[in-house]
Amino acid sequence: MFYILLGVLLGVVIYKLIQLSKFWEDKNVNHEPTWPIVGNMGGVLLQKQHTMDLIIDLYRKHSHRRYVGIMQFTRPVLLIRDVDLIRQITTTDFDHFHDHYKPQNDPLLSKILINLSGHQWRQMRATLSPVFTTSSMKIMYPLMTECAHDFVGHFRGKEQVAVDMKDIFSRFSVDVIASTAFGTKIDSLDEPKNDFFKMGSRLDQGLYKYVLSKLPFLAEIAGAQVFPKDVIEFFRSVIKDNIDKRRNGVVRPDLIHLLLEARKGHLKSDFGEDKLEGFASVEESEVGRNGQPKELTDDDIVSQAMLFLFAGFDTASTTSCFLAHELAIHPDIQVKLQEEVDGVNRQCNGKIPFETLLSMKYLDQVVCECLRLWPPGFEIDRICTKDYTIQPRASHETEVVLEKGTSILIPVVGIHRDPRYYPNPEKFDPERFSDDNKAKIVPGTYIPFGLGPRNCIGSRFALLEIKTLFFHLLSKFDIVPVRGTQIPIKLSAKKLKLTPERGFRLGFKPRKGPSY
Repeated sequence: MFYILLGVLLGVVIYKLIQLSKFWEDKNVNHEPTWPIVGNMGGVLLQKQHTMDLIIDLYRKHSHRRYVGIMQFTRPVLLIRDVDLIRQITTTDFDHFHDHYKPQNDPLLSKILINLSGHQWRQMRATLSPVFTTSSMKIMYPLMTECAHDFVGHFRGKEQVAVDMKDIFSRFSVDVIASTAFGTKIDSLDEPKNDFFKMGSRLDQGLYKYVLSKLPFLAEIAGAQVFPKDVIEFFRSVIKDNIDKRRNGVVRPDLIHLLLEARKGHLKSDFGEDKLEGFASVEESEVGRNGQPKELTDDDIVSQAMLFLFAGFDTASTTSCFLAHELAIHPDIQVKLQEEVDGVNRQCNGKIPFETLLSMKYLDQVVCECLRLWPPGFEIDRICTKDYTIQPRASHETEVVLEKGTSILIPVVGIHRDPRYYPNPEKFDPERFSDDNKAKIVPGTYIPFGLGPRNCIGSRFALLEIKTLFFHLLSKFDIVPVRGTQIPIKLSAKKLKLTPERGFRLGFKPRKGPSY
């Protein structure tokens, strides 16, 4: 009897999986052929292809379609290729797609901005938006500059050194986050075993479980809590200790100060100068500008500071790695950028004001091009929060009804590397973002920080961190290829992150010239 019941159960499971694999076929939607359980993720699962390369392949394979149905393991996802449809979904019809697919049952992740839903998200976005304006970034800029000075100082006085860029840029990012978001001064290069860096590094373990938790049939494997409890308690104690110090009159120009000011209602939604941050910075929507703010609790402040660490620990360091690599293998571009850096240093005697850094045009072009070619958020997901109909435009299309709960995917890297929008798209060419050329960029085809009201709230912070770092780094050093530098880069299929097969191995060569 037991074996009969087991056979019936297996039969039902197999039947359900087969039916699920026909999800898009039943909707008469053009789709990629799929396999039960693994869907279209077989190459990723077998470590033969990185997810970003899979997205590019799917985007290019269906070049004549506005959208294509795929399966991320057992989850049906509609990959949207058409820029007009993407703008419609993320902006015009945002109310139908205002949520991300999020992990379940994690007490920390459930409170951070990127995982809040509906009214809770709107309130928190309105509360946090004034914290991330250009004027707020100016307040934190001296702390970033101090971290950049410490970073460069670690290598000064040495001959050319070959370094693991991912390691050193991760340490810089942690130092910046510790200083600007947690009110703690550390130097992870001179003190490599400090507790803050060790605890931050353990987020990588949580990141893997976070990815698993986005897959329905693997949710149980991920467990109830994504991040180790002792890691969360460590950062919570650091933040709460700083909050207590502020109550006793301590003032420091960092995120905790800004969040406490937001709680008091003292921050103004000043978005007038946001475009000073450069072409890649995103515009705050009506939700952030004029929404109804939330009264922040201490736990809310802890969660949003943790968002800085969770979202910024890898993103800024990875972008910095790719930027260093591109500058190393394109010395002509590096020299041109250093000429701009040297000119500003002469003008400011080595002490660069916030506004001057943001006014550097070629630096902005170089950063923008790196984000085009290597966007850290190479895909964006959304969840349909109420039934939505995509109307047909071509003869081969039919009306498509997306039920509540259906996932969509925006292939950012596919769009960024589409020759229709960016000729010779694999070439690193900052001139795409010159004053003459950036006006030709089709709206909606450059989205390194997302699009619509749920764009990345931290874009200005990330851009400022990267520009500050490279200004000071290129003032003192040339970035050069070394033995072990992978040219061209091939992404490792064995890593969840954007990582070359042989890592980011480059060298710092001291420059000869004036010292500021």
